[in-house]
Amino acid sequence: MNNVFRSKLQQVAFVNITYNEDTPDGLQLPSVNHTRNFQSLIFNGVHHYQYKYPIINVSLDNLSNLTYLKFSGTGLNISPCNLISDLPLLETLDVSDNLLDDTGFWWPSCSYTSAFPKLTHLSLSHNRFENLAFISAKTHQMKALQSLDLSFNSIQIHDKCRWPAHLTRLSLRHNNLGNYWIDLSKTGITVITREALLPFPRLTHLLLSYNSIKVLPVNIHAPTLLTLHVDENAITSISKENFGALPKLQTLKAGNNPFSCTCDSYWLVNFLNKSILTDWPLDYVCNFPPSLTGLPLARYVPGEVSCQMWLQATIAIPVTFIIIGILGLTFHVCDGVWYTKMLWVWIRVKRRGRKKADRLKNVSFRYHAFVSYSNMDSSWVESQLVPSLEGAGLSLCIHERDFVPGEWIMDNIINSVEASYKTLFVLSKSFVQSEWCNYELVFAQHKEISVHQDSLVFILLEPIPPDSLPKKFLKLQNLLRRQTYLEWPKDERKMHFFWSSIKSMLHTGDRSMVLKDVAEGIADTLPLLTD
Repeated sequence: MNNVFRSKLQQVAFVNITYNEDTPDGLQLPSVNHTRNFQSLIFNGVHHYQYKYPIINVSLDNLSNLTYLKFSGTGLNISPCNLISDLPLLETLDVSDNLLDDTGFWWPSCSYTSAFPKLTHLSLSHNRFENLAFISAKTHQMKALQSLDLSFNSIQIHDKCRWPAHLTRLSLRHNNLGNYWIDLSKTGITVITREALLPFPRLTHLLLSYNSIKVLPVNIHAPTLLTLHVDENAITSISKENFGALPKLQTLKAGNNPFSCTCDSYWLVNFLNKSILTDWPLDYVCNFPPSLTGLPLARYVPGEVSCQMWLQATIAIPVTFIIIGILGLTFHVCDGVWYTKMLWVWIRVKRRGRKKADRLKNVSFRYHAFVSYSNMDSSWVESQLVPSLEGAGLSLCIHERDFVPGEWIMDNIINSVEASYKTLFVLSKSFVQSEWCNYELVFAQHKEISVHQDSLVFILLEPIPPDSLPKKFLKLQNLLRRQTYLEWPKDERKMHFFWSSIKSMLHTGDRSMVLKDVAEGIADTLPLLTD
């Protein structure tokens, strides 16, 4: 130790040592002038096998620059008087795991003018301290103390405790405190946490008035709490969840807080038992929103529907299903599916029209006619129409034969209508039930309007009652009223005239000049894309 104290070392630690000095006066640490730089001294775990406690003599005069001192696990039961007053720079003192009690640390026979003037951290854990009120009074002598550890003692509360304002951390873990009060009013507290209350399982009264607490935690744990004061803080709402861990609460004082008169205060206004509120209703006033500022909270009537989420869901879900049902029914009755498809197809046609018009300048029609018919009438088309017209040198476009494999059906329909001089519609009861036939009618009519020429030819294969026409075929009824149509005759004598009319109508497409003029007319009015 002489060599150590003569060196320039600033810290020395004796850890887990066995003391066996067999001298009457014990261990005398040297008193020399070379220890002025010494700042940290640690005795942590001193074991001995003698009948008396080890004696370690330290001259504190030579340790005046000491900032950290630890005597832990040494069996210390009495603190030297000059330990309190002769270490002016000491910041941390750890005397945990010893045999100290209230009078052993603050020895009554000691007299001193100042006590640890710069001490900020004091650890007294794992000792035999008992009187919390006595300890709180002694902490007022330590003007810089910020942290005090009294865990693992035999602390009891015999009287009111008055703690200094500069003390910011107090640990009382593992003490049998029994039922007790904690008064932290006017201490500048901004938050109260679950962890802060865990060391007090038998807390009965918690006074937090005149602070800056903004929120009461929902997970606070105080199963024995009877009284809670949180008045004069910055709390804006109190919810049902705040009381989940306070099953025995009997008195609540929460007035003079800036309450928000919104749905956040719905439970407080409507469901909280007001008998536990000692200051209700005078000290409960709305602070937000501005339109309600100053309104007594007791007169605030929040809307039940607007504040109850389950009630909103109860109303919203059925209403939503009803609206969806009405829209779905309307969609079905008005052939919404068909109109949706038509809108998509119409958009495709409009996009095709943006292509350059000069792509049609040098083309002519490929077919004399595109034949639109229902598959139910295919036998008549194949046995009567096709042989009669193609036998006369006319070129027909039949979807079963001439549609390009692999292309979208809509593209095939549009291309075929555009590539044909006329469009023949074989009308029957089956025709008006076919969705594809309706598409073909729409696009053929669109072409007719575009080129300003009559390109639609209707063959009425059988009578169609007007009341049997679906809504989407109402245009067909109007077309038949203003345009001449050919009716398939049942009398064989009239068939010659029937076929002659169709042939003469389609043969006009043989004139190349007419075909050219029609193509240029299409290009000038609505450009259509062809293969």
